[in-house]
Amino acid sequence: MLLFITFLGYRNAPPIPGKVVGSDGVVLFTRADVGAGQSVFLKHGLMNNGSIWGHGAYLGPDYSAEALHKIGVDSADRLSLEQFGVPFDSLDEVRQAGVTGQVAAILKKNRYDAQSDTLTLTAAETLAWAKQPEYWQTYFSDPAHSGGLKSEAISDPEELRQFSAFVTWAAWASVAERPGYGHSYTNNFPYDPLVGNHPTAGTMFWSAMSLIVLLGGIAFMLLVSGRFENIGWISSGPGTRPFAPAGESTPAQRALVKFFVLVAAVFLLQTLLGGAVAHYRIEPDGFYGLPLEKIFPSNLLRTWHLQSAIMWIATAYVAAALFLGSTLRKQVPAALAGWAHFLFFAFVAVIVGSSLGIWAGMAQMLGDWWFWLGNQGWEYLELGRLWQYLLAIGLLVWFGVLWWLARPAKVDRAEARPIVRMFMVAALAIPVFYLPALFYGAETNYTVVDTWRFWIIHLWVEGFFEFFATTVVALILYQLGLARRNTALGVIYLDAILYFLGGVIGTGHHWYFSGHSSFNLAAAALVSVLEVVPLTLLTLDAWRFMQTARGGEGADGRRVRVPHKWTIYFLIAVGFWNFFGAGVFGFLINLPIVSYYEVGTQMTPAHGHAALMGVFGMLALAVMVFVLRQTASEEDWPGIEKYVRMAYWGTNAGLLMMVLLSLFPSGALQMWDVMQNGYWHARSHAYTRTELALAIEWLRLPGDLVFIIFGSVPITIAAVKAWLAVRRRDLAHG
Repeated sequence: MLLFITFLGYRNAPPIPGKVVGSDGVVLFTRADVGAGQSVFLKHGLMNNGSIWGHGAYLGPDYSAEALHKIGVDSADRLSLEQFGVPFDSLDEVRQAGVTGQVAAILKKNRYDAQSDTLTLTAAETLAWAKQPEYWQTYFSDPAHSGGLKSEAISDPEELRQFSAFVTWAAWASVAERPGYGHSYTNNFPYDPLVGNHPTAGTMFWSAMSLIVLLGGIAFMLLVSGRFENIGWISSGPGTRPFAPAGESTPAQRALVKFFVLVAAVFLLQTLLGGAVAHYRIEPDGFYGLPLEKIFPSNLLRTWHLQSAIMWIATAYVAAALFLGSTLRKQVPAALAGWAHFLFFAFVAVIVGSSLGIWAGMAQMLGDWWFWLGNQGWEYLELGRLWQYLLAIGLLVWFGVLWWLARPAKVDRAEARPIVRMFMVAALAIPVFYLPALFYGAETNYTVVDTWRFWIIHLWVEGFFEFFATTVVALILYQLGLARRNTALGVIYLDAILYFLGGVIGTGHHWYFSGHSSFNLAAAALVSVLEVVPLTLLTLDAWRFMQTARGGEGADGRRVRVPHKWTIYFLIAVGFWNFFGAGVFGFLINLPIVSYYEVGTQMTPAHGHAALMGVFGMLALAVMVFVLRQTASEEDWPGIEKYVRMAYWGTNAGLLMMVLLSLFPSGALQMWDVMQNGYWHARSHAYTRTELALAIEWLRLPGDLVFIIFGSVPITIAAVKAWLAVRRRDLAHG
């Protein structure tokens, strides 16, 4: 079904006309200009400043919505002057309503002729097009106006003309009716009453229908959990002997600890970058008075913030998988240390090299090589294409090492082999399903790129990373003796079924308004709500997790101390944020009618922070703490544990403060402004620079400080102390 929707994305993508002519028949711009304008948008990193069709960053405007509204205003002024001799703003309400109706009728009419591959603009649209380059030149000239871009970010007249062609095409696709559908190519997104963009009937109808599916899915889940009382991670009754006792490790296993120093360092960097990016919303032309944008403009810092988040989480998973694989064998191959060193330096090279490439690309230092060596410009997939190839190769090598280390035939305990098979399938899916990141270029139709982009952002992360995370948790709990084999295996199968049932076709909820037809809207709306259903299991199992963290039940039936208490606590945090961030916030913005008004507002990062950091970030910290505890001696662990304890409370409290004090209220108020004044208004300075909006932005600061000072800093100290401890131990033993 997802492949079919992807095929429809190709077929139904808004056409890019071979040429666009004005009302006088003069060619204004061509398909080549639109493609070149998209390249300008990407190579200058503008998707990490503003957005197109709601997808991108939030510091700047939604370029398509801003261009569309400017076209509407200019069209209204021209009609008003022609009919009444005065500008539109000078008309009374009755006449304004009449002109607004004419503007909507003019802009909604699709004047694209497929046979001649020509789009003809009206006189009003032609006039509006002529004003676009000057408008965008003014926008890019001043950091205070552009959300922290460097001064004169784009000043070349030809680039400004090409960029204007791209955003004008995106605006046209937003309002012109898709033939035979009665609404635009983007399902009437963005909301703008001036140009006649209102929610479609399908947006409202399928939102209502999806609630029926949600309630039915939850009822079914509760029925299943009532019928099968042993569903859940923690096995009831007496546990089993731990297969991986804490503190016991080999030199090859300890060689993996340095990965977590890298993980912690990149994590700390990411949090510092996040704090700086958040402050750009308050002071876009200065960081507490310092002209930071001259050296580190906001779009560069946001790109680094996103890429560092992906890098530290992925690195933690890679190292943890190798460590877990090694615990499945009684004799850990000494060659593992060599592979650990190789992969470590490979990951360092990709992380550092790609970050420098992004900086050089955005600084326009790479010429025509910007796409390959620098910054591709697509949000979350900004890595230059060469770095993407290297990352994909690195992940395949990692899987090869993992297969060599812990393929089912090599596992000593036959009982564990079914879990290991699922673990290997999940691990293989990570490099394989990263490959869609290579399926497009800088000038590929935006709808097609966005389709493949969310195969990575959603399907790779929320599908296969979720599946991989499930198998990792199952292996950890099995190795610790907290979950019996069949219990762990049953949860893996159940989670796989439930996550993929909702999450695969549910990828389409990102494509509601990015050029796909209403078929995707209906299918994704009905199915994506099922993503919440498996999260109800987390609430059912939460109490047993808490009890286990306080002290498990040994084979003799007596309660024993759990050395991996903080690993379990971080897994509890994963469950909480999975339900709260991915479930509650995710469900809210997945509804088409909510997404129509919300996408690209601060409500999106409220979900994004709670889900990405809360789920995948907390799991990365959980596996990190697991490895640190496994490799630390009883003498060294107390000195490390106090920093782990602080990091646990600091990261969770800081994240909760960020979401509840700033991101969610900011997003809710911004969405309200969309409903009142239109999408373009809520994304512009007319809203974002108001006193109330800025006051809520300042409330982000306490959460950021708690997260950094009491979260990322302590976990970095813990990782460094653990690495130094194992180094001392290995040196002492020669």
